[in-house]
Amino acid sequence: MAKINMTLVKTPMPEQDPMVRNCNFSEVSTGYTHQMAVEEANRCLNCKHKPCVAGCPVNIDIPNFIKSIVNENIEEAYNIITKTNSLPAICGRVCPQESQCELPCVRGIKGEPVAIGRLERYVADYMMAKETFTTDVQKPSVKKNKKVAIVGSGPAGLAAASDLCDMGYDVTIFEALHKAGGVLVYGIPEFRLPKEIVSKEIERLKTKGVKILLNMVIGKTISIAELHDEEGFDAIFVGTGAGLPNFMNIPGENLNGVYSANEFLTRVNLMKAYDPAYDTPVYFGKHVAVVGGGNVAMDAARAAKRLGAEHVSIVYRRSEKEMPARIEEVHHAKQEGIDFHLLTNPTKILGEKGWVKGMECVKMQLSEPGPDGRRRPEVIPGSEYILDVSSVIIAIGTSPNPLIKNTTSGLETNKWGCIIADQETGQTTIPYIFAGGDVVTGAATVILAMGAGKKAASAIDKYLDK
Repeated sequence: MAKINMTLVKTPMPEQDPMVRNCNFSEVSTGYTHQMAVEEANRCLNCKHKPCVAGCPVNIDIPNFIKSIVNENIEEAYNIITKTNSLPAICGRVCPQESQCELPCVRGIKGEPVAIGRLERYVADYMMAKETFTTDVQKPSVKKNKKVAIVGSGPAGLAAASDLCDMGYDVTIFEALHKAGGVLVYGIPEFRLPKEIVSKEIERLKTKGVKILLNMVIGKTISIAELHDEEGFDAIFVGTGAGLPNFMNIPGENLNGVYSANEFLTRVNLMKAYDPAYDTPVYFGKHVAVVGGGNVAMDAARAAKRLGAEHVSIVYRRSEKEMPARIEEVHHAKQEGIDFHLLTNPTKILGEKGWVKGMECVKMQLSEPGPDGRRRPEVIPGSEYILDVSSVIIAIGTSPNPLIKNTTSGLETNKWGCIIADQETGQTTIPYIFAGGDVVTGAATVILAMGAGKKAASAIDKYLDK
């Protein structure tokens, strides 16, 4: 039996030098070697009560997959992970492990928790390197004579499709864009999630039997009701995400040079503005200001830096402590030369001849905690100043596109436009329609969306088995 590694810190992850990577779109972290993975796996105590499993939204059997790495049986580790997680290479990269599976890790009481996400990524990358990865797939042994439509090919839709296909259903994904993957391809930059990885995961799903139809805007091309009544789909899962950008509603937001983060990142990622072979225009000038403090804001700022912006600033109205972005993303942004204007809020975007030339900001201070425990930002009188910027990217959140709500009679939504669905089953106010992910919760994480997709798949199976 291998000796437990009692080192208090995680095995470091190799990375590109910050001043090299901020000029390219290659992946920042280069991943564990086999030796590093085994070394880190030996830090796991293999706890009997498995607190890490409870912290995982898809309940991966974490101690046992790590034990397989200790025993150097990587294929076994992969099989354990994929019993509940169909997208391990993606989750190993973008999941907020620090607030989920790694948070309750016993090793984190005295030192750092086991690097569960890094180990998951290692296992997935090991398997993806095989030539047969997209073709050597176990197909469902049982076929049920029922059809399920999945609307949206983001993480919720992919997870639901994978589970339903395994159950034997005839599954078709309808994707509005010209490429499958949802936020995984249009939202998350190449340097954080290489698109080849997403493509391989989707090819594997297609090999298993899932059909994917692109350029299908449900609500325009065909309605939800038509999918059910005319196309014969017995149940429908809606996982269309939250792709409608929010704005601040301040003067100057209609100027040229003002982007929503969604538009900017879609141009960069899906439309490949980062690749000189693609003629996708993205104007930003010398100084880019990104308004917001989440992962999307970090992605936009770091992408702008890589595209050649001389100066990139994050503008956020609270302090760093309140930033919703992952600690790792904030750390990487700072390393790459991104400036942070904290406790700062824009009040006006200034223009000249229709183009951005500056942004009026005001300094903020945090109030005493309110009844909900939150400290609210308050304006410091007389603290106004002008930030000299040539473009502004607004990254303050998103909400669901209202198209499906507006074209589906009887489908109820809340005041934010999110579809109302049962928390455990995903069933909506129309019995044959289920929903999950950001379209229900508002913008959240990849893994939470996958968890919702899996719950809905199980509920759809029970609904159709009546």
